Amino acid sequence: MAEISLPFPVDPVATFGAFRARWPCAVWLDGGAGGEYSIMAADPAETLVARTGRTWRTTAAGTECLSCGDPLAALNARLTDRAASRSTQQPDWPAPFAGGAVGYFSYELGRRLQGQTIAPEADTLTEMAVGLYDWALVLDHERGKAWLAGEVPSEVAEWLVTGPETSPDGWETTGPVMDEPGLEAYALAFDQVAHYLREGDCYQVNLTRRLGARFQGDPLGVYREFRALAGGPFSAYLDLPGGPVLSGSPERFLRLRDGRVETQPIKGTRPRSANPGQDAAAREALLASPKDRAENVMIVDLLRNDLGQSCEIGSVRVPALCRVESFATVHHMVSVVTGQMAPQRSATDLLRDCLPGGSITGAPKFRAMEIIDELEAKPRGVYCGAIGYIGYDGAMDTNIAIRTLTARNGWLDYRAGGGVVIDSRCREEFDETESKASAFRQLVEHGQRADAALRQNGQLADTM
Repeated sequence: MAEISLPFPVDPVATFGAFRARWPCAVWLDGGAGGEYSIMAADPAETLVARTGRTWRTTAAGTECLSCGDPLAALNARLTDRAASRSTQQPDWPAPFAGGAVGYFSYELGRRLQGQTIAPEADTLTEMAVGLYDWALVLDHERGKAWLAGEVPSEVAEWLVTGPETSPDGWETTGPVMDEPGLEAYALAFDQVAHYLREGDCYQVNLTRRLGARFQGDPLGVYREFRALAGGPFSAYLDLPGGPVLSGSPERFLRLRDGRVETQPIKGTRPRSANPGQDAAAREALLASPKDRAENVMIVDLLRNDLGQSCEIGSVRVPALCRVESFATVHHMVSVVTGQMAPQRSATDLLRDCLPGGSITGAPKFRAMEIIDELEAKPRGVYCGAIGYIGYDGAMDTNIAIRTLTARNGWLDYRAGGGVVIDSRCREEFDETESKASAFRQLVEHGQRADAALRQNGQLADTM
């Protein structure tokens, strides 16, 4: 197994641009905004794509139907098979990833795994898209170092030593942000959630809104701008089958390393202010809010139960409860839940037990997802799913795919939401979604053409 030291990239976007220009299926798990590591990989040995109840495997030899069952079981089988043929030599440094699966697992995949019926419209969406990569460029942000890890072809190492860079091309939006539901329609959905809460169907429901804009140009150029506006420690750019996925997520979903499991749910948000005094006051208000604390604790309890399905009995702990962390546009209330993985359980078992994450469903999870399906007009897709890696060594690190957009067919698609509980107020919850959407609105504004006559008006496009 190779371990090749390289110069730390001056411009990681341009470095990844060179990956994307040279090889197919380039992926970047981007921890540049406060994260510990970033991982870039490309040219996978195979890709696995799940849709319409089937998992398809593509290699240099062609495409075949791998499975008509559980996509995570199919993925685990492929990881196991490929890991068995690899070198067992361990690198001298603690590489988080030296080969394995990188990609996304959609919200609807989680619903299917939880036993819920998927509507025909959602059934056509990609539920899982991953590449199986034999090598990766790993950036250690804390030490300012870069390595090639895994089974690295000599031509790859020789090429990367030169420090290749390809800057993304330009892009622009060709219309304003269009969103649904607006306040009036959101209020109707909010009232229905409030009814279910009063009736005791659930304790919390995560209700989301959809935003979008037409664009043209290079999606990586869009991502460069987006990560500057709202990049989080669990950001990502995926160029996989189904179209580019761009994430600025602040939230870790599941990390598994050396048998230790960790999740970091976010519940509770306040917008940031350019005024230092107002910003500090918003942070303190969030920390002191009994409503936000109760909302966070509900999800912590849900995740303790989810982790308990894969962890040793009695090992699940909450080492941090309701601390406040600050990001580019918002303050968030974050907790940490940990556990010790039970013997004979795998990363895909853990993912199956926990997907979709409780912080973006509500509690209890099954009923909350039913209510979401009833009230939200369109499937969520990759949004509120998970993005990350599962290594050949069994390690895993994934995000909750919030602050995430897709760039397909000339359309940028984005969502924002929040948890509704019994003492929520409609306008406050609506305004929270606007706070979470502020970076997307800024992104579209930055990309708008100078000629206002070219901007489009009207209702949401069918492509949303």
